[in-house]
Amino acid sequence: MARVKQYAVAASGQWTDEEEGRRRLPSGEVHAWEPGLNQTVCGLSLSRSRLVRFPHVTWPDTFPESGGAADRVQRQCPRCASVAGRRGQDARPRWQRTNPRP
Repeated sequence: MARVKQYAVAASGQWTDEEEGRRRLPSGEVHAWEPGLNQTVCGLSLSRSRLVRFPHVTWPDTFPESGGAADRVQRQCPRCASVAGRRGQDARPRWQRTNPRP
């Protein structure tokens, strides 16, 4: 059985939520990031791109419909979204072949 990867977030900016006890949250453009690696899923270097790491924020938390950490997210990287997923964990694929050719 395949293991589902859990992606964290790297962002171009950060802000502090006073209501939730001074928790750091991403802002600006967000990228999917695997903790332990020094680059995003789309291949940007974290240090050279000056991206801030958020290991406590998961990729689905940056979707606008999730609320929470998505309050000040302006843009999701389309390349990261294609790899990490554009929707939640329980979403099915966008399309499915119904009548495959022999």
